[in-house]
This record gives sequence, structure tokens and C-alpha cells, in this order.
Amino acid sequence: MIENQKTLVIHPEDVSTDFLKPIYSRITNKIVLTSNLNEEGIKMQILDSNRIMMMGHGTPSGLLHVGKFVSISPFVIDNRYLPELQQKKNSIFIWCNADQFVEKNNLHGFYTGMFISEIGEARYCGLGNVAQETIDESNDLFSNLVSDVINEDAHKIHAYVCAHYKKITIKNPVADYNYRRLYIR
Repeated sequence: MIENQKTLVIHPEDVSTDFLKPIYSRITNKIVLTSNLNEEGIKMQILDSNRIMMMGHGTPSGLLHVGKFVSISPFVIDNRYLPELQQKKNSIFIWCNADQFVEKNNLHGFYTGMFISEIGEARYCGLGNVAQETIDESNDLFSNLVSDVINEDAHKIHAYVCAHYKKITIKNPVADYNYRRLYIR
């Protein structure tokens, strides 16, 4: 259990990723950054925390700030923070294509590949016309499963989420797609 460790949550404010909020709702010792901090402030928070959780919209180059943080870069998390992030061995990276960022930069924790959380992403990834209810079922179950074990280490989170999320993959093509892109390192 890592319950007493200080956790930094970086989740840029964006209604399209609000479904991720339950993930960190059960963490007692946390700081949640959603907007307005500059690069130096973010570095200080990363250094001062035991575990870093990063979630929202992203690319293989990092977590997008979606206009909510002070930066000339489009990213709130990217290569600028590698020395600090490489010191952390139990991080959580939940954004589209976080796998490429994590693996390229030798980072450690629980992370996602391309993650479908919106209708447009389902179409883009070749799933065709998927109902919003199907996406909501996948999003809600994923977030609730991660939340169930959020005070565990990344390996236990990965094992638990995979074991339980897999149960809906037969009837939910979004969950099936996402399930195949959950990783641990």
C-alpha cells in the first residue's frame, strides 16, 4: 500500500476527461493540478511528491495542457520533466499514446496506449459508429476499477484493472480496444 505517500495528480481541466476524476478521489494525501501552474512550479511539485499521476488528452510527446497551464509548449508534461519523472518508479500515465512517451523515455508505472474515450476516437481507431453508452460504460468501468486499487503499487493496479476490465470486452468493443493497450513497466 502506498496510501501515506504524497501523490501529485496532473489532470488538465477538461470536461471531456472528467470521467477520470474518480480515479484519484480516494487518495487522501494528494495535490491535484488542473490549471495555471508554470514549468518551474510543476517541477517543484514533481520533486516534492512520491508518486505522479498524469491524465487527460495527450500524444506520444506528452500530456497536453489544453490551454489550462502557463506554457508556450502545448504540453503540461513532456521531455522537460524527464529527469524528475525518471526518479519515480510508480507513476500513472493515462492519455492517448502515453505508451510511446513512457517506453521511449524509460519511465515506470501503469500506462495506456491509444485510449478511446470519445466517439470521434472510436471512429478514428476503426470501430465505426459506437454508441455513447458503450463509450460511457468503458470509461466508467475503467475509472472505477483504477480507483478501487489506487492506493496500491502500479503492478497491482495493472493486474486488477486487466482482470476486471477484461470481463466486458466480449460485449464492449471500446473496452476491448482499450484493454489491449494497458501496460506496466
